[in-house]
Amino acid sequence: MTTRDHRPRSTHRTPLGLADAAPGPAFEITLDGRPLPALPGQSVAAALWAAGILSWRTTRRDGRPRGAFCGIGSCYDCLATVNSRPNQRACLVPARPGDAVTTQEGTGRADLAV
Repeated sequence: MTTRDHRPRSTHRTPLGLADAAPGPAFEITLDGRPLPALPGQSVAAALWAAGILSWRTTRRDGRPRGAFCGIGSCYDCLATVNSRPNQRACLVPARPGDAVTTQEGTGRADLAV
């Protein structure tokens, strides 16, 4: 099959190819001081997932591990402390070079009743 300008159409279409996107160079963020790679356009949660990290928060009462669940900011399971700001939804926060992500325990700070 060909396109209108008679160039052959690839049979292996990918999101990057369809969007004609080329990600920029990787940069570094940290989780609890551990350096991790991230790519432009990734959320903090996506960068953590890509590094094989599935949990970066514990629940308030039982200390159970939590990470991304819904991926759209509705469930609040992915809360993390990003650059000293607690209760950031990691699935919505864009990863930026040098971001310091810290595992969040419970509510993230004593004066916040979540």
